[in-house]
Amino acid sequence: FLKKICNERLEKIIQNSGDQETERLEYELNVIKETNYADYFLVVWDIAEFVRANNIAFAVRGSAAASLVLYLLGVTDINPLDYRLVFERFLNVERKEMPDIDMDFQDDRRSEVLDYVVAKYGHEHVAQIITFGTLGAKASVRDVGRALAIPYSDVDRIARMIPSRLKMTLNEALLESEELRDAVDSDSDVAELIKIAQDLEGSIRHSSTHAAGVVISQKPIGTILPLQRATKNVESGIPTTQYAMDSVAALGLLKLDFLGLSNLSVMANVRDLVLKTKGVELNLREMPPKIQNDKTFEMLSEGKTAGVFQLEGSGMTRYITELKPDSLGDIAAMIALFRPGPMDHISTFIEGRHGRIIPEYLHPAIKDILEETYGVIVYQDQVLLIAQSFAGYSLGEADIVRKAMGKKVPEIMSQERKKFIDGSVSKGHSVELAEQIFDLIEPFAGYAFNKSHSVSYGLISYWTAYMKANYTGEYMACLLNAYIDNTDKLVSSINECKRLNISVLGPDINFSDVGFSVLFDNEGASIIRFGLSSIKNIGTAAILPIVEARKRLGKFESIEQLCSEADLGSMNRKTLESLIKSGALDSFGSRQGLFEIIDRILALASSEGKMKNSQQSSMFESFGDIVNASLAEIEIPDLVTTDEQKSEWEFELLGLDLSNSNILYELDKSTLLDTVMSESEITSAKPGKNINLVGQIQNVSNRFTKDSRPYLLVSLALFEGAIDVFVWNEVLEKNKDLWEIGVLIKMKCSVRATGDRVSLSCVQVSKYSAEDKVENESNLTIESTQENSSNGVKKDKLNVIDVENSSNGSGKDKLNIIDVDNSANGVDNSNNGVENLTNGMNKIVEANTNNGFNKLILEIQDDGIQDNALEFIDNIAQVLLEHRGDVQVGLRVLFDGAEIHLDWPHVNVDLSDQLQEKLKLLLEGRGEIDIKNL
Repeated sequence: FLKKICNERLEKIIQNSGDQETERLEYELNVIKETNYADYFLVVWDIAEFVRANNIAFAVRGSAAASLVLYLLGVTDINPLDYRLVFERFLNVERKEMPDIDMDFQDDRRSEVLDYVVAKYGHEHVAQIITFGTLGAKASVRDVGRALAIPYSDVDRIARMIPSRLKMTLNEALLESEELRDAVDSDSDVAELIKIAQDLEGSIRHSSTHAAGVVISQKPIGTILPLQRATKNVESGIPTTQYAMDSVAALGLLKLDFLGLSNLSVMANVRDLVLKTKGVELNLREMPPKIQNDKTFEMLSEGKTAGVFQLEGSGMTRYITELKPDSLGDIAAMIALFRPGPMDHISTFIEGRHGRIIPEYLHPAIKDILEETYGVIVYQDQVLLIAQSFAGYSLGEADIVRKAMGKKVPEIMSQERKKFIDGSVSKGHSVELAEQIFDLIEPFAGYAFNKSHSVSYGLISYWTAYMKANYTGEYMACLLNAYIDNTDKLVSSINECKRLNISVLGPDINFSDVGFSVLFDNEGASIIRFGLSSIKNIGTAAILPIVEARKRLGKFESIEQLCSEADLGSMNRKTLESLIKSGALDSFGSRQGLFEIIDRILALASSEGKMKNSQQSSMFESFGDIVNASLAEIEIPDLVTTDEQKSEWEFELLGLDLSNSNILYELDKSTLLDTVMSESEITSAKPGKNINLVGQIQNVSNRFTKDSRPYLLVSLALFEGAIDVFVWNEVLEKNKDLWEIGVLIKMKCSVRATGDRVSLSCVQVSKYSAEDKVENESNLTIESTQENSSNGVKKDKLNVIDVENSSNGSGKDKLNIIDVDNSANGVDNSNNGVENLTNGMNKIVEANTNNGFNKLILEIQDDGIQDNALEFIDNIAQVLLEHRGDVQVGLRVLFDGAEIHLDWPHVNVDLSDQLQEKLKLLLEGRGEIDIKNL
């Protein structure tokens, strides 16, 4: 039956299919038949049919994407032949293990899929899988400390001495942490704590339901293995196995992974919203990433990756911008490379992608396999193909070798090395070449990525990027709704809206929906309105009746009408306070005025509710139209709400200051080169290093040290999220009047690491102003020397040249040239001094060093070309900024017998071979690079 379905669909789904598709299909079906997994494929097909029929967004990840059968069944969206995916990585006769089909569903509808499976196959035949949590190093210390009644603060201090690393043990912690060893040696209580914790470490602490695992059996599951009541989602009634995942698989039971993925929920909501706003039906399967240089890839190349699945984050954004992807293959490769280990090869991949380096291959057979990734081994599949092509392995055997390499067991590695070399020699290769090839693939086998998984995730990345690029307003509104419970991501996404020129309006009782909503102005520009349930202390249950009443009326004309017409039964004082402080009731009066009469509003809402419940007419209904003339029943005082109060309240309830947000946004537009603007940059900073911060004060907490000295804990809003900074007494004494909510400040802070936490302490601080921007930019002071017939030198001065660091969302650092001041000598050389500086010029690179270069001087000779000036100098800056290091940079510009000398104090570079190659390409046809020791 499976063969019949696949053959029927082959011609329909793959146009112009030929021998390659037919042979691959026959091969896969034979393997499925031999391994006896046809039922498994049919069950998964049945689930996929239900999901698609009910418009539930889903995707399949992992090695399953390598199956042509699953593609024809509609389970996957990837044709494995398009991407050279190896079926044996998924299922092969040499390794008769249960195939692993991991299905991701939109997380808000995953329960529907579970319910369908139970209804289809029977309650006694479906169970979720148990998982056991064990005591790790820190958890064992904390649990033992609790049992020994040691004060929490003392236990927490000891636990934080344990290094934060995956699979860290207490034995390893004692070897690595001198602080922990000292505590154990000097305190008998700590020594006892650690000793008992070591005895308990690794023990099972609790059981829970696996986040994804589901098992289906032909016989009632209870007759095969023991069951227990579910530890979560008890109301579903689906039992849990008492055996963990591996044991269930060892019994040969059909095991599936049903995982909820919030990104799929976002996409599903965008799909529904686009149908509502644009009348366009989006079908993910009809959005293949095969259009060269379309709007999606342009957006990614500009670095606008915030909110894009797997591609956001400063590091990934930088690499995606440098890569400039134009295919799903590019995206998949970057997802595979952006992990510890492979990251070392990202620059080689990018340079090869743009033709700036020529890959070298040890053998033509290797070239055929690695050419698509420019000579870099990126995928596990490539390891398999190399072993097959070069040493005669079957792909199933090669997968066993790959797993052995990943485990790095010396005895196994020695055996496999000999087998690989013998196989290579039998195919006519030399022993030396065989050893070289084995040494090439061995390290990559341990960390190379599953290509099927990478392509599958790359497809989701493309889908999310497509929606963001083509339906930006709808996508950002749905993304914000997904982040309602995550303030940092919510703030980051709102700032991304600003980068995309989307206005974000505050909550308003007369215009907001329950969640974030999108509307469009007369020119089609997107506007996003804050949702009422996004305000802290306000749940959907409290706000939904108000929104329904508002939609029925069209608009609330007054606070009295709100109390009369809306069901405010679930609204308490805290809820009303939050509505007022956040600005949601601004259409009725000032926030301070409404806050003053909050008790009267609550009393009126209560009395109106009681009348409705007792089926009596309200006083407004009794008076009819006369009520419009007497709605001053609640008089709202005309009190002023200051900007500082608005800032404080909005930071508290919305996570950011919308009323005065332009201050922070304008700051981002003029980002300083050496200034930190996001929390991720802080956590990656080295302990002991000083960093510069500019942000807006959103909260100030007054505290005291043990010796009663005052200090502050200041919450500082950055462009992406907020961070806490300690302001100790020494700094506080000098700047007592500075710490007001809403104030924009600049700080120098020291970075300290305590266990797994990074803390910041203010070293210097001052109020930030527009003048500071000019003073503190990465200034280039230019002196133009020109022979004068009388006595010497005339000087021109370039007032501002600054580096703008990716604030426009492009992911590029940009050099901006403002003007030249020639007033000092009365000679108008501005056209020569700046125009020629930025024109197409020949360039010679010189360097000064004793044991390496310590200054890079770019000498530029004017050739009279005036076009594309800013673009050319921007290219120079971009190349330099991509290669940060310790070498200073200066410029020497020659024109009309004059010289301009520029010092660029805030831009240091790594004078690597890659930088030199880029400079050569930049100067191609214009000049040469000459590196000298001065």
